[in-house]
Amino acid sequence: MANSLADILLNKNFDEPAEATAIKQYVQTTFQQAVAVTVREHDIIIEAPSAALAGSLRLHQIQIKKAASTEKRLILRIR
Repeated sequence: MANSLADILLNKNFDEPAEATAIKQYVQTTFQQAVAVTVREHDIIIEAPSAALAGSLRLHQIQIKKAASTEKRLILRIR
């Protein structure tokens, strides 16, 4: 049987993962900057608006992992 698009979307979870929320909160409180976060199976991508922020986040990777309660690899990108 073919599922309609509406049936598929009803079963989809559109909530933001807790890891992404925790990382955004950490960056906002520590650096007063907003970042985009994408959570994947084995890693988390953090997109920073500037190279300076990305460099600072690199130095805080351990604290970010603790704040997000994760062992996934962090990937930092510049938007």
